[in-house]
Amino acid sequence: MRDKIKANLAPHGKIRAAINMSNFLLVSGRTSSGQPDGLSPDVAKEIARRLGVPCELVPFDGPGLIADTAGRDIWDIGNIAEEPERCEAIDFSEPYIQIDANFMTREDSELNKNADVNQPGVGIVLYDRSAYDLWLKNNFTLPTYLRLGSISESVTAFEEGQGDVLACLKPKLMEMREDQTDYKIIEPPFTAIRQAIGLNKGHSDVLSFVNEIIADLLANGFVADSLKRHGIVDKLSLPS
Repeated sequence: MRDKIKANLAPHGKIRAAINMSNFLLVSGRTSSGQPDGLSPDVAKEIARRLGVPCELVPFDGPGLIADTAGRDIWDIGNIAEEPERCEAIDFSEPYIQIDANFMTREDSELNKNADVNQPGVGIVLYDRSAYDLWLKNNFTLPTYLRLGSISESVTAFEEGQGDVLACLKPKLMEMREDQTDYKIIEPPFTAIRQAIGLNKGHSDVLSFVNEIIADLLANGFVADSLKRHGIVDKLSLPS
């Protein structure tokens, strides 16, 4: 069984792990050799270690690019969030971490709760093809959207006065609030992003193997220790 899993999960003798470099929480820095560092690389390396193969980190500028290359023999695991649209091409593990996503408005805005945002005429600024963008596309169908190429571009556009609402990861919004007291964050989060391990479709044995590892990493404190080591323990939530 282990040989079959290794053949399917690491067909080239190593695990090529697609890393979403735009997620500043899960990739919180770089090593001395310039490699991505953070919770996401930690989890990828541990999966490879338990399988007994090397791990090659493959950086991508955004999660949409990882999803676009599913099944093209470019990566073996993709560390991105689970969303129904992505499930058409990717099998996902259980989540190893969750990230809240919230709306931010300006202090003088009459938008005070999530339901207020899902209305005609409301403009939402956000990062194109992010997990929360995919969620909003399916669940908030009445607003108009200004989709931009990165989190930083969406933040800049909102700060320049575009849109009525900024949709973003809550830790980024909290960081903005520290410098801009005329902004307000709408509570509760409109969704929680389930960060998981994406796999090539059709290998149930591989999915079970990875799910067992994820469960153990949560139970034995590996994920919690990684959060502390990278200084993000207060910004993310362990899956319930």
